[in-house]
Order: sequence, then structure tokens, then C-alpha cells
Amino acid sequence: MGLLSAAACASLTAWIWLTLAQGMFWRTDVRLPPRTAPAHWPAVAIVVPARDEAEVLPCSLVSLIAQDYPGEAEIILVDDGSTDGTGALALRLAREHPGLPLTVASPGEPEPGWTGKLWALRHGIALARTAHATEPEFLLLTDADIAHEPDSLRELVAAATSAGLDLVSQMARLRVAGAWERLVVPAFVYFFAQLYPFRRINRPTGRTAAAAGGCVLLRTEAAVRAGIPESIRQAVIDDVSLARAVRRSGGRIWLGLAERVDSVRPYPALADLWRMVSRSAYAQLRHRPMLLAGTVAGLVLVYLVPPAALFAGLAAGRPAAAWAGGLAWLLMAGTYLPMLRYYRQPAALAPLLPLTALLYLLMTVDSAVQHYRGRGAAWKGRTYARPSDA
Repeated sequence: MGLLSAAACASLTAWIWLTLAQGMFWRTDVRLPPRTAPAHWPAVAIVVPARDEAEVLPCSLVSLIAQDYPGEAEIILVDDGSTDGTGALALRLAREHPGLPLTVASPGEPEPGWTGKLWALRHGIALARTAHATEPEFLLLTDADIAHEPDSLRELVAAATSAGLDLVSQMARLRVAGAWERLVVPAFVYFFAQLYPFRRINRPTGRTAAAAGGCVLLRTEAAVRAGIPESIRQAVIDDVSLARAVRRSGGRIWLGLAERVDSVRPYPALADLWRMVSRSAYAQLRHRPMLLAGTVAGLVLVYLVPPAALFAGLAAGRPAAAWAGGLAWLLMAGTYLPMLRYYRQPAALAPLLPLTALLYLLMTVDSAVQHYRGRGAAWKGRTYARPSDA
């Protein structure tokens, strides 16, 4: 067997395993678990870290103010050193749109060893726990670019109380409008689910842990028990770190796809999407060159070898390579179809997944290059060192 045929067969074997044994990661039917309204609706504090978010607040913040929640709830927006009038705009929107009460706070620049978002969350959570005589039972940690349907908070709390969950997280549906968003965004969620299969996360005795930082409902008691956010203060990928901390402390977690929670942040150009991925890709690999090399090799074998083997096998008259490559590509496209349907995108995009994977490979390599140039994990004017160097 030649090298091309061997690589094609290895890729096909990998795809058979991924399809059948990787927690059914490709299925998109993991939505909020069965739930009923609690007898008493617990108090909730919604904490929104925001840095230069004036562009999206008219949609996202207004959706939070308009939450139809039967219990006591309030919003704390933490203005993390914005220069675009985020805080003032938030107060104006609260005056113009009656609903949940809003407090705007500013903690100042992060102390050494803290990322900006977690520093803002620290301030917001502390304020939520001390502002009233009784602590809120739940904290909804949501990003400033996330818009919620009016029943979002109610459904999240009902799911947590019905199933006895300490953390309920929904992966917001990201915006897909332009050509680059159509090519890159659904694959972003597909790759995330491949790394962190939702069904494994949601097993009570599972070891896999992850969350989607845009929408996390967290019991205050579980946050205290897990030392959130102090225990993860240096984390660049804060959502996964948060879920791991909660699970390590004995908490029950759940993650699924959202139906009525959407990101309103636009990524119109490839450069915007590139920055979104590359700012944290190398941090995901724990800044280890060997993990980077293994990831690149894995992406090549799993995503790039199938089309290459199919076309090269046909051209060279090697049917074994062509068949193995074609079947692997078919499995790849087939497992991608549910995610495309979830994002209401045409099935014709499924065969283009190898091209998208190549882009992600380049973004990951660029993330490592920027890290070693001292510009890694940069976001909105801040650059974060790896945890061990902070």
C-alpha cells in the first residue's frame, strides 16, 4: 500500500471513529433539558461585562431589560474601561426602555494576573452579592453582544431548578450574514462540539467540561464553592475554565445549543473572524509547541487528506486511495450537514469544510506566531501573557 492510500485509509478510520464514538458531536438536538416552572422563582443577578460595546448594546442590553421573569431580577453592567460611551449609553437605554433595573459600575483597570473580562465579572459578582440583604440564588453571566428573547432567563432558571443543575450554558447562535461568516461560523461551533461533545459534558458523572461564555446561568453557591472568578482569573478561554472549576468542585453542568439566544456581533470580513479565532487558539493548546504540531498534523490528516486523496487517487489511477478519500470526505460533509441546517445555510457548503479547516489551521499557526512575538491573546487593546508568565 502506497503512502497516499495509507493516509487515506487512516483518515477514513478517523472519520468512522469520530462519527460513531465521539459523543455524537455532530448532532444538533441538544437543547435545554425538560423543565417545569418552580414553585418559587429565585432571585437572579444578570452580570454583563462590557468594553467598547456601544455598537451592540441597543439590541443586546434592551433584550435583557425586557426579560419577562416572574421573580426578582436585576442587571449589572460592568463598564471595563470603555472609550466609546458604553456606560452612558447603557444608562440612557435603561431610561428609555422600562423593565429590569440596571446598575452600571466600573472597576478600573485589571490588577496584575487578571484578564479584563474576569476582572469585570469579579466586580459585578461582588456587587450582586452585596447590593441587597439576600444574595441572588443565580447569576446570569452574559456577554454584551448577546441578545435574549423575552423568555430566555425564565427558561434557563426553569431548566436549572428542574434538573438540579449548578451551571446551565447555551451556545448562542452566532451571526451568519456575509460570505465569510457563512464559510467560517458554523464550522466554529462544529469544531467546538467535536472537541467538547455536549452529550459527554451533560453526563452527571462525565469528565468533559465546557461552557459557552456568552450565556452562563450559574448558582451563586456553586460560584462560591468553585472560587469563581478568582480561581480562573488568568484564563483566556474563561468559559471552559469556569465549567471545569464548577465540575471539579462537585457541581452539575449542562451545555447545549441555543434556540432563542443570539450573538449580534458582526464579523463581516475574514480579518474579523481571523482575530476572533487566533486570539485564543494557541491558549487552547496551552501554549505548547508539541500540541500545536499534533493539532496541525491532525487537521491535515482528518480534513485535508480526504479531498487530496480522492483527486490524486483518480488522477494517478489508485482506486484504493480515491475510494478511502471519497468516503472520508462524505462522512465529513455528512456530519457537518446538521450544523449547517441549524444555521439555516445551504447544504452546498458541506463539501467546503476542508477549505474552512485549512483556514482554521492557518489561524492556529498565526495564533502561535503572535504569541511568540508578544502579541498573543490580544483583545480590544489588551494583550495577556500565558498564565505561568503572568
